[in-house]
Amino acid sequence: MLRLLCKSKPTSLSSYSPHYTCSTTQHSSTHLSVPQITPNSFTPSGFPLNSPNPLKTSTGFRFFHQYGRKSQFYAYENPVNRVFLPGCSLNWRNVGNWKGNGVGFMSVRSLVGGVTRGFCSESDREVMSYDVVIVGAGPAGLSAAIRLKQLCREKDVDLSVCVVEKGAEVGTHILSGNVFEPRALDELLPQWKQEGAPIDVPVSSDKFWFLTKDRAISFPSPFDNKGNYVISLSQLVRWLGEKAEELGVEVYPGFAASEILYDADDKVIGIATNDMGIAKDGSRRDNFQRGVELKGKSNYFLYMRVEAIGMLSGRNGFKSHTCASNYMHSPGRLTLLGEGCRGSLSEKMIKRYNLREKVQGQHQTYALGIKEVWEVDASKHEPGFVLHTLGWPLDNKTYGGSFLYHMKDRQVSIGLVVALNYHNPFLNPYEEFQKLKHHPAINRLLEGGTVLQYGARTLNEGGFQTSVQMIRLQIQGGRHYANINAMLVKFQSIPYPVFPGGAIIGCSAGFLNVPKIKGTHTAMKSGMLAAEAAFDVLHGGLNMDAYWNNLKNSWIWEELYRARNYRPAFEYGLFPGLALSGLERYIFKGRFPVTLRHGKPDHEATDEAHLHSPIQYPKPDGTVSFDVPTSLYRSNTNHEHDQPPHLRLRDQSIPEHVNLPKYGGPESRYCPARVYEYVADDNGQLKLHINAQNCLHCKACDIKDPKQNIEWTVPEGGGGPGYSIM
Repeated sequence: MLRLLCKSKPTSLSSYSPHYTCSTTQHSSTHLSVPQITPNSFTPSGFPLNSPNPLKTSTGFRFFHQYGRKSQFYAYENPVNRVFLPGCSLNWRNVGNWKGNGVGFMSVRSLVGGVTRGFCSESDREVMSYDVVIVGAGPAGLSAAIRLKQLCREKDVDLSVCVVEKGAEVGTHILSGNVFEPRALDELLPQWKQEGAPIDVPVSSDKFWFLTKDRAISFPSPFDNKGNYVISLSQLVRWLGEKAEELGVEVYPGFAASEILYDADDKVIGIATNDMGIAKDGSRRDNFQRGVELKGKSNYFLYMRVEAIGMLSGRNGFKSHTCASNYMHSPGRLTLLGEGCRGSLSEKMIKRYNLREKVQGQHQTYALGIKEVWEVDASKHEPGFVLHTLGWPLDNKTYGGSFLYHMKDRQVSIGLVVALNYHNPFLNPYEEFQKLKHHPAINRLLEGGTVLQYGARTLNEGGFQTSVQMIRLQIQGGRHYANINAMLVKFQSIPYPVFPGGAIIGCSAGFLNVPKIKGTHTAMKSGMLAAEAAFDVLHGGLNMDAYWNNLKNSWIWEELYRARNYRPAFEYGLFPGLALSGLERYIFKGRFPVTLRHGKPDHEATDEAHLHSPIQYPKPDGTVSFDVPTSLYRSNTNHEHDQPPHLRLRDQSIPEHVNLPKYGGPESRYCPARVYEYVADDNGQLKLHINAQNCLHCKACDIKDPKQNIEWTVPEGGGGPGYSIM
């Protein structure tokens, strides 16, 4: 299915039906003559006939050769380019043996153009091969793709690059504030102004308010937005996608990467998209389409791995045995994961390869951003006006704040960011956002306006962290005191971003600059650095670990080091946080001698319900504040209803037996799309009902659930929100 979208049909193994022949050769060490092998057939039982010849079938061939009581296994190593063509002879080499009587068979697994393929596999998925596969058409993924193709042109090298995106179109799943710092774009595409980038509104005014319920107190702005622009990130990403395609990148929106593919040595060799047309009950609907495997390929040598997976019969009965040859990994086959915050595949890589532990990293911490884009009266519109606030409507123990940016065409983006380590299980971020819009200083701008779009997304706030020697500081803010734990040796919540066969880029790793409230420029730069390392791997034979060194030597690292103490400063409350962040910015200028550390992971920070009182939120007025169904309609969210739920409970009993009685059912409140509801059954018992079709792909449930019982997985490709101006 995916191949039909290609501008030029890529080479894949499924395009060929070769006739395999093997020429006689002599092993250099054992001097055993291997007789010529020609195709033959298998018996119905699955065992080879009494012959040393292999079987050629529609899915591959098996071979076995026996010298008396010693069975020899041979693999080949043959220099061919990308595909194994008909008539190519193989140079066999001895790789192992079985001792004893018996008969058996072996399966052959090969690396054809860098793609691990089991010729005897049951899989019927289409296979497409690329030098680099990138997951996620966001700022990081597209910047990586563009930079790779730029390097190809500079060095006169031809590398194939593919970007797969779960959104129906490039940009439809992209949401951000966004006051854009063009530093990375200046490096990537210096002529972006002349080339028509949708970056038109420079920041003209930069305000910072502290809100109480009825007042807005102005403070000096800690943000330096001179030279920055108010943009729609979804529109910028769409433009970046066009630039990538102009350079020869193949971009495939509407296909969700659901599975990581590995070779026999646990190295990542690509991804697979999920099957489409699966019904809720697991059956195949009429429109069923098998997923596609997107794998790396090699331009150098073809290697074959031989494994014995069959059985031996002899005096001691049947025995299974495995014997494998050693082979080199070619320089090809790289996968870059740029899925955004809390990427599902990225999280699997971090856990599988212990990437946080590799750098002694602490857990990541997150926030949830909820946003609307309004069209306001022309008399109230000030293009380039930027406002940030702290304080109301959040309580003094909850970190967060709001933003209000004037875009072009009378459009204003307004949003609330709430740190997900909040304690009160009755807090509802969506309802807090509705309250915000009724503040007198904000309400006057929105009155008479119209909401154009709504959305939500989580963001990383971890950054640098610390370990080793603990010290204690006491910070005073007004009448408030706080004892603050700090450590003298730095490390980061950012995981080691390199895994065997690829790397994690952008917000999947977590490069947000918290005091700037910006992560687009750092995400783009990380993608560019990963692309440069990947090019050196593919073209120069270097190691992908260079990406980590590139990061640490870049301006990303300098930024994040200076910003490292702002987010954990608010771990101890609003006023101590303000005091310490002010000290960090104006006195130490990001060089405070110690590094503060985060508290508990966000899901562990939730208090039990009996420690708090339920919050009574006002009903929406339908003019400035709205109910969830109305907002969902404005997000253009759509999923195929008849498909397996992509929001999965690891333990079906936890919602009713733990979350509801102990925490008051917080999933019904932290989700900004009312995906989770407790509904009474026929016996009056409350049961959790999951409205998966409402999902905005914000990932809050995957982060905040107290028992980490909810697993967010990708739905059918193309499902989810349909942002166009976010």
